[in-house]
Amino acid sequence: MTFGSVITGAEMAVVDANAAALGVPPKQLMESAGNAIGRTVRELADPDDRVEIVAGTGNNGGDAFVAARFLEAYDLRITLLGSPDSITTTIARENWDALERTRIETRTVSDSTAFDLDDPDVIVDAMLGTGISGGLREPVASAAAAINDADATVVSVDVPSGLDAATGAIAPGTVEADRVITFHKPKPGLADLDVPVDVADIGIPDAAERIVERGDLLGLSRPADSHKGDFGEVLVVGGGPYTGAPALAAQSALRAGADLVRVACPESIADTVGSYSENLIVRPFAGDQFDPDAVDHVRELAAAHDTVVLGPGLGRAEPTLDAAREFLVGFDGTAVVDADPLAVVPDVDSDATLICTPHRGEFERMGGQASADVDDRADAVAELAADLDVTLLVKGPTDVISNGERTRLNRTGNPGMTVGGTGDVLAGVTGALAATLDPHPAGSLGAYVTGRAGDLAVDERGYGLVATDLPDRVPTAMWDERDG
Repeated sequence: MTFGSVITGAEMAVVDANAAALGVPPKQLMESAGNAIGRTVRELADPDDRVEIVAGTGNNGGDAFVAARFLEAYDLRITLLGSPDSITTTIARENWDALERTRIETRTVSDSTAFDLDDPDVIVDAMLGTGISGGLREPVASAAAAINDADATVVSVDVPSGLDAATGAIAPGTVEADRVITFHKPKPGLADLDVPVDVADIGIPDAAERIVERGDLLGLSRPADSHKGDFGEVLVVGGGPYTGAPALAAQSALRAGADLVRVACPESIADTVGSYSENLIVRPFAGDQFDPDAVDHVRELAAAHDTVVLGPGLGRAEPTLDAAREFLVGFDGTAVVDADPLAVVPDVDSDATLICTPHRGEFERMGGQASADVDDRADAVAELAADLDVTLLVKGPTDVISNGERTRLNRTGNPGMTVGGTGDVLAGVTGALAATLDPHPAGSLGAYVTGRAGDLAVDERGYGLVATDLPDRVPTAMWDERDG
């Protein structure tokens, strides 16, 4: 996930979840959002004005339930479109229940034919939030039409109901707001509205965007109607002096959700690599190391895959580095480059989309400037990523992931992961993620998931873990963590 100055609804969900993981609970954010709505309404309403809040059953409505408590001095009514039982989140329901214990007038409307507004002076549109797209459905469509026909000042919460917060598209019948109060950052499409837009700071820490956390896992999905191949095919190019590394990377890619993973390795070790697991599909090439004679064959294999993981166990023999260089020059797909082939990346002119996963020493050999200070190191990683036009995932106590424009930090992982082979796991996990995600979020989640798998291993076994402890814990790190 890459965040900019404008943030989509899906990205906002990630930030909210990351804020919760960092200690700022959703209930606190909702309270701040409601307070901000209340301030905006008070700026627009005269003391004797009649205020109508029209709320949906999601968290957008929950923000408005809070706002009502800050607007109790007005002639106020809040209309819930739907029944209280249909309120979708616990915190929104808690705020509705709190509202019903006040003297504020509340009503529920499920039938669009029964909707009326009774001539308010100010209307708060909190029907649909940033997670909704498509055309307006009943009873929201009728409510929106009534709001647009009313002779009242209309304040929309986060986005006008009907505006798609992913694309900025405006559906027919979208609420015609006179003012928008949105949270944290502007949403797509708001800049195109000819109305004032207030962006309220509701207390989301900068770290919720900068640090990779469990909210980022919301970018993963596994629809029920998925088919083989939907989640990518990965080719691991590795082995020669080492046999375990390519097998470990391949098994990690499978555990991270890739549908098919194949290993291209020298024929001299193919049987050994295949013997590590019945899940491995081995595609041998002639010889006992990756050399220029094997490049055409490997490149042909790579063309049939979504992602290539280049490096695990290849070694640093000169013919192997020459082959890695030649492969990258003629490759235009997506590749995760790890271990010894990282040395050739700075000198390669390639059309490939590269995610490079160096440790500190490899980063320095690529031309980066190492630093013990995290901020200085992040700046150095961003600078080299921009210079090389690659995504860098620099491993360390705090991993740094940058594409030169966006830089994020990952804090999962532990000192037990200094053991050999954990980098192969990371390369495989990242390769699987890069088959379905853009490079920067793939690298960010690759670091988070691999580190979290290592943390789960230490929680269970203590230090002294080995790299083979990690792959089986990758699915738990990816999916169970989504719920915190």
